[in-house]
Amino acid sequence: MKAVLKNGIAVFSPQGFLDANSSNVFMSMEDIESATNLKADMILVSLKKVIFFNRNGLDIFVKLFSKIRKKNQATVGFCDYDRKKYEAMRRFFHDELNFSLFKTLDIAYLFSSSFKNLNKNILIYSSDKSQRSAMAIELHDGGHNPIIAQSFEEFEEKKNNKAAYDYVIDSTFLGQMGQKVATRVTGNAIIYTVTSFLDVEISEQFNIEYHNNSLNVGFRLFIFDAYKVISMNIHALNFFSKLSSSAAEYNASICFVGMRFNKTPIAFKETMEDAGILFYEQMDDILQNKELLKELGASSASNIKYKRVINKETILELPKFIDATVSTLEMMTSAKAIKEAVNVRDLAIKEKKDNVASSIGYYGDIDGMVILVFPKVIAKKACELLIGDNTDDLEMILDTLAELVNIVGGKIKTLLADENISVNITLPRTYQDIDSLMEVVEGRKGVQVDLSFNDDKFFFFLTR
Repeated sequence: MKAVLKNGIAVFSPQGFLDANSSNVFMSMEDIESATNLKADMILVSLKKVIFFNRNGLDIFVKLFSKIRKKNQATVGFCDYDRKKYEAMRRFFHDELNFSLFKTLDIAYLFSSSFKNLNKNILIYSSDKSQRSAMAIELHDGGHNPIIAQSFEEFEEKKNNKAAYDYVIDSTFLGQMGQKVATRVTGNAIIYTVTSFLDVEISEQFNIEYHNNSLNVGFRLFIFDAYKVISMNIHALNFFSKLSSSAAEYNASICFVGMRFNKTPIAFKETMEDAGILFYEQMDDILQNKELLKELGASSASNIKYKRVINKETILELPKFIDATVSTLEMMTSAKAIKEAVNVRDLAIKEKKDNVASSIGYYGDIDGMVILVFPKVIAKKACELLIGDNTDDLEMILDTLAELVNIVGGKIKTLLADENISVNITLPRTYQDIDSLMEVVEGRKGVQVDLSFNDDKFFFFLTR
């Protein structure tokens, strides 16, 4: 199957049925060579002429996507599908969706180098907030004017004004921009959702590695959304009691919200409370109470008991971490980054006023933490792009900062994957004052890179 070059994008166009036995989907390395030799910055598989597909049929392409990326760093994925096919692909690959999906080839063009600086008005919607932000940043960098719909209702209302937009983007996914994790973060509290009957399987289903790395990044409040829990047995009780005991080493808090004990022995609740677990009726009892949030740890970042030193394996990958950070910030600020100093040291910030920060953890073949310290002026500029408005609301700025750092984390993951280094990333943790950040990194040596954007100082710190 040969690729056809269309406006800088190499497109493969299979036909008919795509399953494990479909001979018409076979792609050889020779086909890949022909596509990469076309010097395309995207290599896509069009599903326009595909009647039916299953995961086995798509896997034939997906397995070759990584080989293509290694060869020329091209964006890879699928295009030309309807809503039903989009939902099927998201369902098939779920957390393994590390390739891109473009609803139409025309939408893919907008993200290619061939369609830069055309100043198109583009309405964007995705139910995934990180995806909305990632698309807006990419389009802005390409010289377009992205407008983000913050809700499906807003999207439906705005898209009816057809004269206002040159393009409307939905059912699209930028696979290189991060990973989906089975949790969410609100106000620097990580929220896990548990349901049904909790038994010994909870220890197998719960991602303890992710949880421990979230502690390492600086999260101190973990909430279990237990509204839909029917009951639990002694195995689940022991698991949560041990989880709370280990959290105490980090001065972290674990809370249960909405848990009912009509089918669970009340003695279980007493045992969990003895282990340090707190119980609340409603989620808002915690999230809407700023004093309580501070008391529980969501506003602080107490230092951890155990410290790890940065190692050679991490330092060797430093250029990839810097590239991912600088390229994203240059998009946001429309300014060139100037490197001023690189030192192996404890994090040192002389001027703490008017700075905010965020950290994100990574773990897998290598592990550690990236910390970014922003002047508020840069964070506000990011907010202006991602929500379409200027604001001095610090909570909104921090929320936007988390989205920006999540995108940086996704780019780091992709760059490392190109070197066969597999990592996962945590959700970002934000800091509205630098003193809280310094509590987390106290005594941790790392690599600090001092940068400036239009004379605004910016600090990058890589540590474990």
